[in-house]
Amino acid sequence: MARKKYIFNTQTHDYEEYKPSFGKRLRNFCLFFILAGFIGIIGVSIIDNTLGTPKERMQAREIEFLQLQFEILNKKIGHINHALDEMQDRDDNIYRMIFESDPIPPSVREGGYGGADRYTDLEGYDNSATIKATAKKIDILESQLNVQAKSFDEVYEMAVNKADMLKHIPAIMPVRNVDINRISSHFGHRTDPFYKIQKFHSGIDFSAPVGTKIYCTGDGVVEKVVLGNSGYGNYVIVNHGYGYKTRYAHLKKALVKKGQKVSRGENIALMGNTGKSTAPHLHYEVIKNNKPINPINFFYNDLTPEEYEQILKLSERPSMTMD
Repeated sequence: MARKKYIFNTQTHDYEEYKPSFGKRLRNFCLFFILAGFIGIIGVSIIDNTLGTPKERMQAREIEFLQLQFEILNKKIGHINHALDEMQDRDDNIYRMIFESDPIPPSVREGGYGGADRYTDLEGYDNSATIKATAKKIDILESQLNVQAKSFDEVYEMAVNKADMLKHIPAIMPVRNVDINRISSHFGHRTDPFYKIQKFHSGIDFSAPVGTKIYCTGDGVVEKVVLGNSGYGNYVIVNHGYGYKTRYAHLKKALVKKGQKVSRGENIALMGNTGKSTAPHLHYEVIKNNKPINPINFFYNDLTPEEYEQILKLSERPSMTMD
């Protein structure tokens, strides 16, 4: 119930109930409505300026989501680039080397992927820089993948035309995976166990028990069977043709003779500890045109890409040879 208002009548010298006219009541209502509307407009303006309109807030959430998707996409592009780098490395340093073909020049692998105005349609947006950078990465990746696909087609043609060569080239590990306790030393400069100095190690040392079977890594003819107590100890050299030879050293026993034809996967010797050796192991070399090269590049028949990557990482660690 509304409270009554009273005013003092100077003529009657008494308090009388105040009853405003309809015009005054209408004026007061209009003033109240205008003031309330003005305050409401100011309040809405403040909220919009600080929090944004519902549409702006929705757009802001969409932009934030798109930025997150761009970050995820760029991470995936990075992973694909890493995998492509490994493919390119194997292509240039293994497959093409085997077939005595020149590696693909970097200028071809990193060739052009469009004109300067390729991304003009992406200009004028708040996130144009992010969108353009991602688009360029995808275009470069697509270009490099096309080059790599063509390269693999060429390698396949070379393989078809050189089937006999493939039978003779070393392509497996000389010790079965299940028999290997560890690869104790890799190709390159390593610490000599006797002289404690850095020396060039021309092969890979496979550590396993005496008597472990050793297998020929490619078709060929036994060129040498040497029995000795120093250096390589007892060792076998197989001539595979096409400029390739393999050496199997520190043997307990050779199971082949000079001039004998051997096949890939054939058991040709037993692991030993003869010659300059600190423990039972096989010193294995791949020789191309009378120059030792890294045998890891010739394990492609035995290793998955993941195993190949792992063995490469292990080969980078410093180690001491067993001979």
